[in-house]
Amino acid sequence: MKQRLAVLGSTGSVGASTLDVVARHPDRFEIFALSASSQVDAMLAQCAQFRPRFAVMAQPDAARALAAKLQAEGLPTRVLDAPGALEAIASHESVDAVMASIVGAAGLASCLAAARAGKRLLLANKEALVVGGELFLAAVREGGATLLPIDSEHSAIFQSLPEDPATWAARVEKIILTASGGPFRTREPATLRDVTPEEACAHPNWVMGRKISVDSATMMNKALEVIEARYLFGLEPAQVEVVIHPQSVIHSMVQYRDASVLAQMGTPDMRVPIAYGLAWPERVASGAQPLDFAALADMSFESLDSRGHRARFPGLQLAWDSLRAAPGTPAVLNAANEVGVAAFLERRIRFDQIHAVNLATLEAVVPSNTATLEDLLALDAQSRHAAEQAVSRLAA
Repeated sequence: MKQRLAVLGSTGSVGASTLDVVARHPDRFEIFALSASSQVDAMLAQCAQFRPRFAVMAQPDAARALAAKLQAEGLPTRVLDAPGALEAIASHESVDAVMASIVGAAGLASCLAAARAGKRLLLANKEALVVGGELFLAAVREGGATLLPIDSEHSAIFQSLPEDPATWAARVEKIILTASGGPFRTREPATLRDVTPEEACAHPNWVMGRKISVDSATMMNKALEVIEARYLFGLEPAQVEVVIHPQSVIHSMVQYRDASVLAQMGTPDMRVPIAYGLAWPERVASGAQPLDFAALADMSFESLDSRGHRARFPGLQLAWDSLRAAPGTPAVLNAANEVGVAAFLERRIRFDQIHAVNLATLEAVVPSNTATLEDLLALDAQSRHAAEQAVSRLAA
């Protein structure tokens, strides 16, 4: 029987890569639902190719435009834009697996819905864990969901760990997340104030959306991944380490108690972890090119304490700081960063001021209640307000 998928964020880079893998295996997968924010023409093309039962558009104008075009093309897909539509398709009884690739805290509610409905949840939205934390993990446990990480780093860790999670604590010394260092790995820290959005979005190894590309340039993406790894794998913050690996060939590593290290390697192509998550515990062709070891010039690694990286990427330390602070602090950090990145992309603040927005927001907002989704959404809104105030002060 085919596995029926809901792809949330289907017009983004991860969503498009997911559909590429699905198209290679029509005997194994079928698309039940797709979702996007506002890209009508891209969604129309996806609906024409995959014929999903539902398409969800976050923007009402986009939903109306898509519905009209689908009708004109004689396509059967039904368009939804009502509040709760994402949660409805993520938990729909006909859905077997959910690819959660909506960027930011906006994807949390649908991830929770999929978890509570016991779905196979392919998590490419790191914010679900960064913001949701223990609430999200509890939903996974109570719903009996299968949680499979799709971020290349967390997929690499998952592939390098023992099959039985009950043995992880006794066997694992630490995990090592690799980071490319982004486009500014060798740039003088003092010159980062002059970085443009175009420069920040030009990643040397990966093709990603604008927000994630900026996060890679500041290494805030790695900060969020540290937080995600702590929750995914049940580790203490001190057991998560980051090393810079510019070639992005080793995607992450597990160091065991006996000092041996297992690493997962591959070309920097998101279709590899996506194919692994879709077919797990089997493996299927991803469409990615295999590694050509003869063509690898070298593989190098740099400590965060070398070459001025701490000064170049000050936001990375906020991961460990927020994990040791009051519960909910990672959610504050995530909201602040989303606001700061958006302000930078809009040219309202400088690149180096994203970190200042994060610091100001963390100082202004101290979480007190994170027991429910409503609590987390209220905390997110409060943090965004504080971050916008910080942006306004910096832009004045």
